[in-house]
Amino acid sequence: MLSVGHSFPSFALKAAVSSDINTAFQDVSNASYKGKWLVVFFWPKDFTFVCPTEIAEFGKMNKDFTDRDAQVLGASTDSEFVHLAWRQHKEELNGLPFPMLADIKRELSQALGILDPVEGVAQRATFIVDPEGIIRFTMVTDLNVGRNVKEVLRVLDALQTDELCPCNWQKGQDTLKVA
Repeated sequence: MLSVGHSFPSFALKAAVSSDINTAFQDVSNASYKGKWLVVFFWPKDFTFVCPTEIAEFGKMNKDFTDRDAQVLGASTDSEFVHLAWRQHKEELNGLPFPMLADIKRELSQALGILDPVEGVAQRATFIVDPEGIIRFTMVTDLNVGRNVKEVLRVLDALQTDELCPCNWQKGQDTLKVA
């Protein structure tokens, strides 16, 4: 698995960006958000149970990420058409403010090293990528365990200080000073 310090792989994927069939699809790549922080999270499968709870929470907190000049990107190995159907079917996903990437060839999941060897789907992984394209944070949980979106935001805040941040540090608190 690619981890902290590695370059995030180049990608160019179809994405579902709305629930309206007329405006639903866009091509999304690294170049789409050049110079921004990226928060890229993967879920195993659409139309499941844990996944929509996380996706909806990233949607609720999207403004917190955009306020920090970060673009949230969600992804799974499902197609953009399945993403659209899920957005239309699941009320809490209907108005998502970020793209749902379709990694149907599994190229990005494989490049990141997060393709589950048993299930053949993306693992429940999260990456924070700095504006230079370098991975600064990774987290992978079991397929059955959802992540904590507030913790992802807290880590982004800490990374953006470019300072030493102690355990449980929160935005606005003092960072550590080396004497």
